[in-house]
Amino acid sequence: MKIHEMTASRIAAGVRAGEFSAREAALDALKRIGEVDGTVRAFLRLDPEGALAAADRIDERVASGEDPGPLAGVPVGLKDNLCVEGREVTCGSAILAGYAAPYDATVVARLRASGAVFLGQLNMDEFAMGSSNENSSYGPVRNPWDPCRVPGGSSGGAAAAVASRQCALALGSDTGGSIRQPASLCGVAGLKPTYGRVSRYGLIAYASSLDQIGPFARSVEDVALALEVMAGPDPRDSTSAPLPVPSCRREPPPTLEGMRLGVPAECFSEGMSAEVEERFREACAVYRDAGAELVEIRLPRLPDSVACYYIISTAEASSNLARFDGVQYGIRSGAGEGMIEMYQQTRAQGFGPEVKRRIMLGTYVLSAGYYEAFYARALKVRRLIKDDFDRAFETCGCILMPTSPTTAFRLGEKTADPLQMYLSDIFTIGVNLAGLPAISINCGFDGAGLPVGLQIIAPAFEEPRLLDVARFFEGRTRHHLRSPVLGPGEEARG
Repeated sequence: MKIHEMTASRIAAGVRAGEFSAREAALDALKRIGEVDGTVRAFLRLDPEGALAAADRIDERVASGEDPGPLAGVPVGLKDNLCVEGREVTCGSAILAGYAAPYDATVVARLRASGAVFLGQLNMDEFAMGSSNENSSYGPVRNPWDPCRVPGGSSGGAAAAVASRQCALALGSDTGGSIRQPASLCGVAGLKPTYGRVSRYGLIAYASSLDQIGPFARSVEDVALALEVMAGPDPRDSTSAPLPVPSCRREPPPTLEGMRLGVPAECFSEGMSAEVEERFREACAVYRDAGAELVEIRLPRLPDSVACYYIISTAEASSNLARFDGVQYGIRSGAGEGMIEMYQQTRAQGFGPEVKRRIMLGTYVLSAGYYEAFYARALKVRRLIKDDFDRAFETCGCILMPTSPTTAFRLGEKTADPLQMYLSDIFTIGVNLAGLPAISINCGFDGAGLPVGLQIIAPAFEEPRLLDVARFFEGRTRHHLRSPVLGPGEEARG
């Protein structure tokens, strides 16, 4: 029985019904990792003993007639910036090598209480700074559809692990597209919830006003299941919204007749590949044929979002990463004399080039004489970007856009040109600046067989509507059922 080919919802139902055990599901996932992760390289660290012990506890609850939870026995991978008590967490950085988290992140505790089985930590761009997963101190992740290409970033390990059937669910973080862009490039579903919908307690911060934790899965239904478990207020996170968690796994509407879906004129811009545009227009036609009304909207400041983001995010990163100095966390350099030299040597050795670049940029824009010209102005532009979205939602219920302007690019193709790398997130960054929920789902493939992502955006805290629209598309297409061929004797599916 190939449990790893099942969705999270199907695995949980099978465990609860006694069709197979949580231990069998965990063993099957670990076997799958052993078969394919040498190619994909999604996992940094595995915890097979912990996973099997957790699975056994779930099986004991099933045997005693208890309800083990909605994620009973579901194998889950965690991006390496989420704290798990007693487990090493490095954010993909050498500077945190050997650091063990003293507590569980709120999302980890909630998934554990719901029956999830954690397999290990997933690779990522260092401190979530990157769009290709090539900035990890531990080497790049490879795209399961073509191992010569990137999986996207910064949550590339999470997207690749789900796409390659190594885990049914994975958790990532999204600061400027770091869930949706790798979901697009790897052909899976990835949700960035509304800012404040999910607690950030236990997420090692990159940019605190932009970061949000979200799930990856192979179906919208599984994403909705994970969100219901993760979401909700948390007294340990002052930015979590004091709102009840809505039902996200409701039946999709029987018709989209009359629903207005906005298509921004700005998304048909220079830099979007012809095949991505073609798949996007085909996706729009699916909704139009179902009775939805597609209306053109304007997001005039969308082109400004990249510059705005790289001022605000780097400013917040320069502050958040100041704590990693060799005193309390991770490595400490013994070279040099005195405290200042220790700081300098530790950070020089521990941080990679991209992290250093962003710390320096952030320090510059916050410095005396430049604060008003850069950071204060970026905050004003951020407000204008949010206003653009607010006006758009006055005329439509959701917005449709491509997730990424291209499909997965080759490893090393953009590393020498940071600006081209940053533009990979042109369609995703505005959502974070405005604090909105958005999902990326598979809407087809290009001529090379690489996935294309459709991004759906909803007003704040309208995740149920967002997931309804995404679920409807999945119900009318079969793109999400295709999977890459990696393991021995595998054949193409879907």
